[in-house]
Amino acid sequence: MIRTLPLIDELEAALASGTNTRRIEMLTRVTDLFVGGAPRYSEEQVGVFDDVMVRLVTAIEAKARAKLALRLAPIANAPINVMHLLAFDDDIEVARPVLSQSERLDDRALLANAASKSQQHLAAIAQRKSLSETVTDVLVERGDRDVVHTVVKNNGARFSDAGFRMLVKRTAGDDVLATEVGMRGDIPRPHFLMLLEKASSAVRARLAAENPQAGTAIDGVVAEVVGGIRNEARNASPDFAAAQTAVERQNRLRRIGEADVYQYARERKFEETAIALSILCDTPIDVVERALLDPGAEIVLILAKVAGLSSTTTKVILLLRAADRGMSAKDLDQALASFNRLQPDTARRVLGFFRTRVKKPAEPMVPPPVAVLGQG
Repeated sequence: MIRTLPLIDELEAALASGTNTRRIEMLTRVTDLFVGGAPRYSEEQVGVFDDVMVRLVTAIEAKARAKLALRLAPIANAPINVMHLLAFDDDIEVARPVLSQSERLDDRALLANAASKSQQHLAAIAQRKSLSETVTDVLVERGDRDVVHTVVKNNGARFSDAGFRMLVKRTAGDDVLATEVGMRGDIPRPHFLMLLEKASSAVRARLAAENPQAGTAIDGVVAEVVGGIRNEARNASPDFAAAQTAVERQNRLRRIGEADVYQYARERKFEETAIALSILCDTPIDVVERALLDPGAEIVLILAKVAGLSSTTTKVILLLRAADRGMSAKDLDQALASFNRLQPDTARRVLGFFRTRVKKPAEPMVPPPVAVLGQG
């Protein structure tokens, strides 16, 4: 058992003495006592240490706080209130070891820290052995270049769909980041396609050369973006293969229709939406995927019109998260107005143009504006 009364008596004496040296000596003794027996202490006993240390930590200089942080950060049952105080210290030398190592910080504490503290604090968080999607969302959104590079290279970090979308945006003009993001084995295929669509030829080549585990899949996806479509590459993607099997099975049981497309798009199922549209429009999947990945809405409107979809379903497709359009309410209204004006015959004629051009992938897929908008 811990002899609490003498400890508290000494604490009061150290605090009352008014000298920093006396307080540091007291903190060192208490810390030595805790570190020496940490695995054996109950939470109640750790709580006694916590109360004592908190009172001392708030009354000592930064150099002593930093030394304490280094000693306590690796300890799984370190006093929780002390760890929170150290993690939120403005001095990064104090906060860094705790933010990067301490198991006493939960997601709530990490989110509060990442949302309010310095870039150096964010960089320390980015080094933790594991990070949840909610925490990486904040790091990717608020972090500077160094923070983002650190968290992307962290194999223990997990990213949400929104996080990957933001990462792809942040790769603009940064070939190193583009390569790091592309090398992550957990990047969803739609975001990987979008990344490659925006990436330089050097990045594409590097991804193919430095990621041998992806093998044919990498080569095939690059080929899809820079020219042509190779069905075997899509089949190498587990996500695409599973989606294709499910949609084709559904189509055999009951012809795929608008309700299916609506449900796929609403559930943010990129592959399923693309495959269903490909079936409905009798159009190569390459054309459909590029339409869903393209920042503009024109090709999606053409596909939706040919498929006989309503404006309601077309709206859900336009808002499909993987498309990454970031459309404003005004842009969406204008796109739907264009969709309503577009005549089915015009849409079929323009789509026929794309069917013939898909065999020449080097040429950009830019539809005639007049035909798309149904003008003239």
